[in-house]
Amino acid sequence: MTEFSVWAPQAARVRLRLPGTGDREMTRDPDGWWREEVPEAGPGTDYAFLLGDADQPLPDPRSPWQPAGVHGPSRVYDHAAYAWSDRCWTGRHLPGSVLYELHVGTFTPEGTFDAAVDRLDHLVELGVDLIELLPVNAFNGEYNWGYDGVCWYAPHEAYGGPDGLKRLVDAAHGKGLGVILDVVYNHFGPSGAYAPMFAPYLAERSNTWGRTVNLDGPDSDEVRRYIIDSVLMWLRDYHVDGLRLDAVHAMPDTRAVPLLEELAVEVDTLATHLGRPLSLIAESDLNDPRLITPREAGGLGLHAQWNDDAHHALHTLLTGERQGYYADFGSLEGLGQVLTGGFLHTGTRSSFRHRAHGRPLDRHRTPGHRLVAYLQNHDQIGNRATGDRISATLTPAMLRIGATLLFTAPFTPMLFMGEEWGATTPWQFFTSHPEPELARAVATGRRREFAEHGWPAGEVPDPQDPETFLRSRLDWAELDRPEHREMYEFHRRLIALRKSHPDLSDPRLDTVDVRHGDRFVVVRRGRCLVVANLADRAQRITLPGVVRQVLLATGAGVTVMRDGVVLPAETAAVVAL
Repeated sequence: MTEFSVWAPQAARVRLRLPGTGDREMTRDPDGWWREEVPEAGPGTDYAFLLGDADQPLPDPRSPWQPAGVHGPSRVYDHAAYAWSDRCWTGRHLPGSVLYELHVGTFTPEGTFDAAVDRLDHLVELGVDLIELLPVNAFNGEYNWGYDGVCWYAPHEAYGGPDGLKRLVDAAHGKGLGVILDVVYNHFGPSGAYAPMFAPYLAERSNTWGRTVNLDGPDSDEVRRYIIDSVLMWLRDYHVDGLRLDAVHAMPDTRAVPLLEELAVEVDTLATHLGRPLSLIAESDLNDPRLITPREAGGLGLHAQWNDDAHHALHTLLTGERQGYYADFGSLEGLGQVLTGGFLHTGTRSSFRHRAHGRPLDRHRTPGHRLVAYLQNHDQIGNRATGDRISATLTPAMLRIGATLLFTAPFTPMLFMGEEWGATTPWQFFTSHPEPELARAVATGRRREFAEHGWPAGEVPDPQDPETFLRSRLDWAELDRPEHREMYEFHRRLIALRKSHPDLSDPRLDTVDVRHGDRFVVVRRGRCLVVANLADRAQRITLPGVVRQVLLATGAGVTVMRDGVVLPAETAAVVAL
């Protein structure tokens, strides 16, 4: 027996279409839900809805499976039918963990959930604790980044559909890896977004990607429930260990109890029931500590947020870039402020925004593990005109310095796929929109955007060109080359060092001390010191204590003196006092 239901409060009539039978009239509840029980419609049955007297079959806004794509019929799916093997899985806490962001479609040549399973041993050997998947919910076309999703309950069929995602999560748990899933609730993609035809899912306001979701207008209770139920489904039915909430600053919400707080409450409740930790990680550019402040202290109760200030401070210091939102970053003073206070902008003026930005984080009470930090991620690479990784700009020596500063910081560190071996493949913006007009609009918009920053149109890859997608696939053969294997081994040792010395993973911001001089910085982490020479010449650096042991060096030639160290050009070292 299957009960079909759909929320369509403004429809005068809703019919259910099943294969091989006539359309069935559905019954309306007082709350705007339409329902119909069909005894013979079991798992695997295709179905669609028809609104009013129209003859256009529409997929279910809560469809669990779209095997024929986002424009096709929905299919009944039984979550209880999958035979999980992770019954002993107790979860992964975010504090102390190392994250690894990957895109299923370009992580392997096959671009599927099952193919990703075959690479999990690589991540275990590296020392990763949690893999973070870019969005996998169904979108139109064969491939894109995933942020154009329109079916918020259905895994993308080309990746392997519902069972494929479960196999990946199950296999990851079997190897001790947790799984974070990136989810997008701030807009619907431009093609196949049928949910707004059923009900007022959208507000009149717009963000960068289109109309915003109706979180605080009439009928917003059900819209919020639509998002909450999706969140709980990924965590409960797919056994994922956390979610990364895309661009929460683009989700306007004026209600007294924000949706983000509701999500935190519901997820904590589910975690209690399941007996394993569940994490909510926000992407936000607001520098607002209330997001990650516990509810008991008056915050919204999310577990962590991405920290772009940490990225910007490291990126600018290493590369010298200062364009756009990098303008206020790039100094050693700025790096010290981020390492000790979490954010650079804490109510101070942002020259990029032409206004004050951010709010101070309580460094005495807020642990740094609530801030996810990175040298690279999909945005910071893919939103460059040519999608060039930092490895295309920096020497291997400077890459190692950046990694050392990241993995010894008080934050939760994250790698982007291939970063661990200095991958040379770019990560470019790619799409596969089947509609010619939409494809042209996206390509034109991309060229226009970068033309404003001085990039010739011919140098900006066409997102619709299949070669743009193919160029963005990881080249795993690079690991067989000595220079890439050496970089991989360095990251493996660095992660192992972080995990073997409690001082290096200590999340207390108020215990971090930063000193700096002429192109060098010294970061105190308990009984450990992280010393980095970013200059193109050797430097003698005085240290606040006697060095007992060099725990790790990014290059040869580090000399320990009675009162300090001599570091060759572009070298960092972690030492114990």
